[in-house]
This record gives sequence, C-alpha cells and structure tokens, in this order.
Amino acid sequence: MSEKLPRRNFLTKLSIGIGAILSAPIDGVSESIKKSYQKTMEKNIPIISVKPMGFQWETADPFLFCVHHEDQFPRGNDAMGIDKSAMAGRSMGDDFIIKDGFRMYHGKVVPGFPGHPHRGFETITVVRKGLVDHADSLGAAGRYGNGDVQWMTAGKGVQHSEMFPLLNKDKENPLELFQIWLNLPAKSKMVAPHFKMLWGEDIPKIVHKDSAGRKTIVEVMAGNFGKHKAIGAPPDSWASDPKHEVAVWNILMAEGAEIKIPAASKGINRTLYFYEGETLSISGEKITRYQAVSVQPDIELTLKGGKGESSILVLQGKPIGEHVIQYGPFVMNTKEEINQAFEDYHRTQFGGWPWSKYDQVHPRSKGRFAKHADGREEVKGA
Repeated sequence: MSEKLPRRNFLTKLSIGIGAILSAPIDGVSESIKKSYQKTMEKNIPIISVKPMGFQWETADPFLFCVHHEDQFPRGNDAMGIDKSAMAGRSMGDDFIIKDGFRMYHGKVVPGFPGHPHRGFETITVVRKGLVDHADSLGAAGRYGNGDVQWMTAGKGVQHSEMFPLLNKDKENPLELFQIWLNLPAKSKMVAPHFKMLWGEDIPKIVHKDSAGRKTIVEVMAGNFGKHKAIGAPPDSWASDPKHEVAVWNILMAEGAEIKIPAASKGINRTLYFYEGETLSISGEKITRYQAVSVQPDIELTLKGGKGESSILVLQGKPIGEHVIQYGPFVMNTKEEINQAFEDYHRTQFGGWPWSKYDQVHPRSKGRFAKHADGREEVKGA
C-alpha cells in the first residue's frame, strides 16, 4: 500500500520529543563533569552535579536523551482522536506546546507520531499511563501501555509509528510515558531491527519497607538491582552485556520512605531524574522536584522521600565512548554515515510502509498485544 501514500519528509523534524536537529560528539563524560567527579571523589561526596530538567532530559553516554511526555487528553471520538472543536489555535502536525493540558505532537486526528524512520540506536518506551499503538515497516504491530515497556532496536533502519489512541469516549485519556534513546556501538549500528515487549505484569517490582514500615517500589526494567534482575534486553543492545551495567529503574517512594541504592562500578555513568514529588534527600543532600542528579556510581546512596510521594527514574551504564553524530532520527559515528542513512532511506524507505495510513491505529476492541515481524504474537488483553 505504500506506493499509494504521499511521500513524507520526516528527516528534519520527526522523532519522538526532538525539537531541533543536533550534531554533537559524545565521548563518555564532559570535562566539567570529570572535574566535578574528581572533587567529589576526594571528599567522598556522592553528588557530582544537579541540573534542572525540561521536556527533553539530558543524559550521559551510553544514553542519548530521555523525553517525559505527560498529557491530559480529553474524551476520544469515534476515530479514537480528538474532536475538531479542540484543534483551534494549534500548529497541527507540529504541536508540541501544551494547550488545554495536552499536545497533538505530529498527529492530526489521533495524537502521536505517524510513521517515521530511525537508524543506529534503540528506543525504550516506558508507558506509565495510557496506551501506545505501534506499527512498523516490517509489518509488526502492537498496543501497549499502563506499565508496559517497548524496547526497539532500530539498527540498520526501520520506520515505525507511535500513536496514542483515545479509547475512552466517556472519560479522559491521560497519558504519561518516558522515551529513552540508548545508543548502539559502531559494531552494532547496522544490525537487523528488532523489538521486545516487557509487559508490566512481568517486570520485576521490588517492594521494600524501611524500619518505619514506609514502602518503596523499584521497577527493574533493565539491569540488576541487588539480586533482582530485569527480564533482559534485545540481543544486539549495549545493555545485553552485563559488564556494561546498563540499568533503567523507576523508583516510587511513599512519603518519608527510605531506601539504599546499591553501588555500581567505577567508570559507570549514573543519573537520577527526580520527576515527581516535592523534595528528595540523596545521602543527606536535599534535591527539589524536576532535577537531574549525576552521582558517583561506586558509592551506595540513601534516598529519603519528602512530603507526599516521590518518583525517580534512574539511568546508568558504561559509556560506549565513541564519537556520535545525530541528525534528526539517525544516530551514527560519522557525517558520511549520516549521509548514507539519508540515501538509504530515500532509496529503500527502510522496507516501505505496509499500512493504509501513516497514523495507524488498531481497532478499539483490541487489547494489549504484540505482533512481531516473524509472525509471533503475544496477546495480553486489557
């Protein structure tokens, strides 16, 4: 069906959460952070730096960035989209400014990100609330959310769409998700595309109670938390080698709860993103909401929640340490490879688009499911 669809130029604007095209070298850790690290090492202070977070979160190698989407979508219409009456004053097809509590992103009927290409890295999509409909150029599809995680290796190239169907016609459709971009080393840039589902009910969840009985839940989506191990990353991921100590944890703390975070190895990049709550204490240092905290990896941390509940996303991993050139949806090691990615995409469309529309959504009656490119299906229901 792809020949009947109009050609679309996503390459300079379309990728989940990207507001600008950027090209930057990444070689592990910046010089300023290295100097701060040395000072904290000398004083045995765990915190290296504290920075405010915006829509797109700065991350350290091996990660590229993280985006926090939070939208209060209204009731859906028959098309699982938003009524035209709510579209006034929006830059349709490029709507990233919160208005009436939500954004349409690149969607024009259903909010989300219609079919667009990627090459050279991985996306880890952590959906806390709401649903995402996936479709791709390999013929794979899925609907996931409300605690599920999709881990997609773009590798040598794939097109995919990420739409947010508004299934509820009688009530609001809130959405909250993180999309994390994890780099691939040069040797793995051109591996075959692949995606893996980490279903919410299967993700290890550690329930910890401190001495006062206050509860903390740690969702282990990648890596190990003490003796607790995540399900496992896709086969070609940087995270698939335990020596790289890649971890993605979501920590949910009751008011005043306390928990210790085990130390990692020296040379690992570890950042805590405090995205929900009023204050958080990290080994005695008070942190205010929506701050990113880079810490020494090889020091055990003590987290203590403040007033109300607190939520922290933790990203850590051994840096790949290679030069990175990112241009929109392509992440490679050289400008020549970026140019080749453009040529390959224009020539092959990374397999074309086998769906009737770029903003593909699945029937309202479908529950959570995943259909893989090899025909294997997973059905999880509501």
